[in-house]
Amino acid sequence: MKSMELEQTYQASLDYLVNLTTFGMNFGLDRIRELLKRLGNPEKKLRVVHVGGTNGKGSTTVMIARILREAGYKVGVFTSPHLHDYRERMTINGQMIPKETMIRIIDDLRPHLEAMVAEGFEHPTEFEVSTALALLYFAQEEIDYALIEVGLGGAIDSTNVVTPLISVITNVAMDHMDYLGPDLVSIAKVKAGIIKPESLVVTAAQNPDVIQVLRDTAQANSVPLYLVGEDVNWESIWSGELEQEFDLVGLHSTYYKLRLHLIGLHQLRNAATAVTVCELLQSNYGVTIPREAIYAGLRNVEWPGRLELLSLQPKILLDGAHNVDGAQALAEALPLYSRERLILCFGMLADKEREKVVDMLVPMAEEVIVTRPNSPRAGDWTSLGRLAEKHGCPVQCIEDPKEAVIYALSRVGEKDMLCVTGSLYMLADARQALIEALKKQ
Repeated sequence: MKSMELEQTYQASLDYLVNLTTFGMNFGLDRIRELLKRLGNPEKKLRVVHVGGTNGKGSTTVMIARILREAGYKVGVFTSPHLHDYRERMTINGQMIPKETMIRIIDDLRPHLEAMVAEGFEHPTEFEVSTALALLYFAQEEIDYALIEVGLGGAIDSTNVVTPLISVITNVAMDHMDYLGPDLVSIAKVKAGIIKPESLVVTAAQNPDVIQVLRDTAQANSVPLYLVGEDVNWESIWSGELEQEFDLVGLHSTYYKLRLHLIGLHQLRNAATAVTVCELLQSNYGVTIPREAIYAGLRNVEWPGRLELLSLQPKILLDGAHNVDGAQALAEALPLYSRERLILCFGMLADKEREKVVDMLVPMAEEVIVTRPNSPRAGDWTSLGRLAEKHGCPVQCIEDPKEAVIYALSRVGEKDMLCVTGSLYMLADARQALIEALKKQ
């Protein structure tokens, strides 16, 4: 297929997939199970680590995947959402699914979707179809391990069709309350839905009520629960602007002077979770993972948009702190970065706890630019500006994220720092605009 023809065909396939969002967020497993059955149940051919939680699940997923990759395995990763390219959601050993492959698999899926509707089934949602696409791709490529990140919640998320070797719940915090429940215990019960019989459970949760829910669910499924922070411990040695170093006392071994290029103390908890999963893969499933693979995996892992220092002069920091827990982690990390003034550019979805996030971040800034995430859930995006103004610093509201960050960049002196944060839907546009602007400087 010629280059131009490939691009046109790929764009048509991608448009078909993305347009399935018209079927909305429709929870339940009946549609995805039926679709996978028609595809020959590819999920049953995979050795899966299933990763859920409120914050940190993406970082933990890519850390585990990188360690396994450094150990010599072929590793598939399914995450969401993406930053710049839809294909970021489905990678094998860090490489996105090829466009030709995505075209072929979507072509294979379409008749099954049409047949399901003709036979009276509800049409699968966009996320269900992308989940099926990833599982089929991984099975066809005969990968060694699949790291599957939960989309939303757990129990009724479409990824919950897998039977994992290990279920991981990074943490549980207040987020997506409209869908998951009004309090931590309710949300924890939904997250705990990924715990399955004959698997292991690892959690980095800290709230005692949440931990009790996870213990009860693990006990009901007759599976062991490993608690990061109790069964596994770590100590920060030092942290800079680009990397940090820590010691870790794991389940089976002690690791000194581990290096991690993901910044923030919260990432040490995620790293401890990833190492715990890898130790359990070794001890319980006979997976060979040399110590050096753990060191190299953490040292080499990358996860764009999470405390990512895009430029050193001027300092430009990007972070997808899209909820209260994320904002707390960002607020704790910001003192690590030396600067004279902090310019804050951010946008959040309407269903987030905006006021709490503003109260955490805005007092640290000398100037604020508010923008609108590219999502129908953006709501009254300017209300963020009104909340910020209460803290007494100058506030500008600029709807287009690209225009907002370019304006913000113009306000940054050589010794200042620009922090762009909030919804990942906004961060992608902002990141691209900044990369292009920095190339011209």
